[in-house]
Amino acid sequence: MPSYKAPVKDYQFLLHQVFNLSDYEHLKSFEESSPDLIDAILEEAAKLTENVFQPLNQSGDEEGCKLENGVVSTPKGFKDAYDQFTESGWQGICGDPEYGGQGLPMVLGQAINEMMVSSNWGLSMYPGLTNGAAETIHTWGTDEQKQAYLPKMTSGEWSGTMNLTEPHCGTDLGMLRTKAEPNDDGSYSISGTKIFISAGDHDLTENIIHLVLARITGAPDGTDGISLFIVPKFQVNDDGSLGNHNGVTCGSLEEKMGIHSNATCLLNYDNAKGYLLGEENKGMRAMFTMMNEARLGVGVQGLAIAEVAQQNAADYAKERIQGRALKGAKFPDQAADPIIVHPDVRRMLMTTRAFTEGARAIVVWAALQSDVARHEQDENKKALAYDLLSLMTPVIKSYLTDQGVDAASRSMQCLGGHGYITEWGMTQFLSDARIAPIYEGTNGIQAMDLVGRKLPRKNGEVIRAYFTMIQEFIDEHKGNEDLTEYCTLLEKALQRQQAATMWLMQNAMSDPDQAGATAHYYLNLMALVCMGFAWLNILIKAKAMIKADEGDKNYLKNKVITGNFFFHHILPETTSLRYKIEAGAGDVMAMEAEDF
Repeated sequence: MPSYKAPVKDYQFLLHQVFNLSDYEHLKSFEESSPDLIDAILEEAAKLTENVFQPLNQSGDEEGCKLENGVVSTPKGFKDAYDQFTESGWQGICGDPEYGGQGLPMVLGQAINEMMVSSNWGLSMYPGLTNGAAETIHTWGTDEQKQAYLPKMTSGEWSGTMNLTEPHCGTDLGMLRTKAEPNDDGSYSISGTKIFISAGDHDLTENIIHLVLARITGAPDGTDGISLFIVPKFQVNDDGSLGNHNGVTCGSLEEKMGIHSNATCLLNYDNAKGYLLGEENKGMRAMFTMMNEARLGVGVQGLAIAEVAQQNAADYAKERIQGRALKGAKFPDQAADPIIVHPDVRRMLMTTRAFTEGARAIVVWAALQSDVARHEQDENKKALAYDLLSLMTPVIKSYLTDQGVDAASRSMQCLGGHGYITEWGMTQFLSDARIAPIYEGTNGIQAMDLVGRKLPRKNGEVIRAYFTMIQEFIDEHKGNEDLTEYCTLLEKALQRQQAATMWLMQNAMSDPDQAGATAHYYLNLMALVCMGFAWLNILIKAKAMIKADEGDKNYLKNKVITGNFFFHHILPETTSLRYKIEAGAGDVMAMEAEDF
C-alpha cells in the first residue's frame, strides 16, 4: 500500500526562512497570518490529508464514480471525507470574509492544495474547481450574484465547475455551438452539449454551480461572440433555498486513463435557465479568470504527484534488497544490499527530489505574486506582481506537469516489476499524472501562449522585468564566495534564455512556424532558469543558517546537496535547449503531411 507524508517542514522553511512572510505583513490577507497560525494550519492540513484523504485514494481509484438512473455517485468514503473537509472550514480558507471565507493568503492555499492532490488527486478536484468558479463570480458577478452563490460555495455546501469543451471543439472555442436564448425575465435558456466536465455531477454537495460558455442568439461568430453564464444544477429561490432541477443532466461518465474517482461528465443542457456573468460577448475574458487560477492549480498537481511518487520510491529503495553496492557490500551480513546503494537508483531519486523542492519554491513565489497582485496598495508593485504571475503561469502549468509525469515514471522504475503492479500504487500515480499536461490548455498551447502573447506583452517590458529581477538577484549575491559558483551557473543560463529570446524576436516575427516549432523548448529553458533562481534563494538561506548554527543541520545539509545536484545535473540542460531553439523550424516542418 502506498503512503504519504505531507511536506510540512519544507513549507515552513520556504515560508518563514526563504521567502520571509513577515515582509508581506502589510497586505490584508497576511494581517492575521502569524507564523504560529500558519504552522498550525499546515499541521492540521497534514493530518487531514494523511489520515482522511490518503486512505481513500487507492480504493477510490479502483471503485471510480458511477452513473445509475441519472444519478452520479462518488466512491465509498468520499462524501464523509468531503464533509470533514468542509465542516472544518477548509473550503473557504482563502475566500473573501464578506462571504464567509477566512481571507488567508493564497500562498497558504497552494500549500494545502499540494497536500490534497498528493494524498487524493480525484477528491481534491471537487473543492479545487469550486474555488476557481467562486473566484470568477467574485471578479465578474453582480452584487446579487455574489450574495446568491458565494456564501454556499465558500462553505463548500455548493460546488462549481467550468464548461468550455464541446464534442467538436476544444482549444478552438470559436467553433462553440452551445446557444443562449434571452428570456423575458433577464435570464437565458441554455442549450447544447459540453464534454470532459470535471466534477460535472456528483453526490458531495446539494447544488452544483456550472459556469458555461455559450453564444447568445445573433452574437458574432468566433470567440468575440461568446458569453459566460451561471447555470445552477438546481434553481436558487429568492430566499436562497433550492428550487426545481434545472435543465442540465449528466448524459454519461467518461472512461478515463486516470483520476477515476473524479466524475468527468458529458453534460446536456436543454433550455436550462442561466444568468449572464459579466458582459455580453465578453465570456472568454471572464472565463480566463478561472482558467488562469486553474492553470496554477494544475501546475501544483504536477508537483504534488511527483512528491508522493518520490516518497514511495525512496521508501521502497531503502527496503528492497537486491544486488551489491559497486564498491563492495554495504551490509555483508545480509544476502544483498538495499537498492538505494546503486548510483542509477540514486540518480532517479535525486532528479525527482531536485525537481520537487525547486518546484515547491517556484509555487510559493508565484502564490506570493498572486497575494501582492490582489492586496498591494502600491500600484507599481501590484502591477509588477500581476505581470510576473501572468508571464509565469504557462511556464508553471506546463513544466511542472510534464515533470510530474516524468517523476511518476521514474519512481515506478525504481520499483522495477513491482512498480508495474497495481497494489504498489505507482500505476495510479502515473495514470493520474498524465492528464495534467492535457487539461486546462495542453502544454503545447501553454508554450505558444508564452511565446506568442506573454513575451511581446507591453512591448517586452514584462520579460525584461523578469530578466532584471534575476540578474539583480545574482549581482547581489555573487560576491559571496559560498554562492559564487551558483550565481555564475545561473547567470550563464539566464544569458542563454536572453539569447534565445533575441533569436525568437529576430526569426518568429517573419515566420510564425519558428515560434511554433521552438516554443516548447523555450518554455522549458525559461522554467529551468526560474528553478535556478528558486534554488539560489533556497541555498542562500540554507548556507546562512548552517554558518550561523541555526535550524536542523541535517535538513539544511541535504538542501545543499540537492541544490548542488540541480546546478550540476539539471541546469546544464539549458545549453541543449538553446541549441534546439536556434535549430529552428526547418527540420520540424520539412516532411509532407501525407508522409507521416
